[in-house]
Amino acid sequence: MTITQNRDNTALTIALEGRLDTLTAPELETLLSGALEGVETLTLDFEKLDYISSAGLRVLLSTQKKMNGQGSMKVTHVNEIIREIFDVTGFSDILTVE
Repeated sequence: MTITQNRDNTALTIALEGRLDTLTAPELETLLSGALEGVETLTLDFEKLDYISSAGLRVLLSTQKKMNGQGSMKVTHVNEIIREIFDVTGFSDILTVE
């Protein structure tokens, strides 16, 4: 998985490319744990994300909980496969998906 981040003051955009699964979720979790300080708006760009596993969903859930306390989080450019995973797991109701 490739992770690209772009910070503009209190806004952070993280673009993911590839698969967010058991092998790559810890990498994203580590990056987020160090990058969210002072962030009020987090955007996760899934335009080039092919797959997300339960490990990836866990990282999204913990990040959403953290961002609820300091600002907002949204997920953009979600493909049909990942949207279906969000719908089946109920994450569509938890996350802001655009």
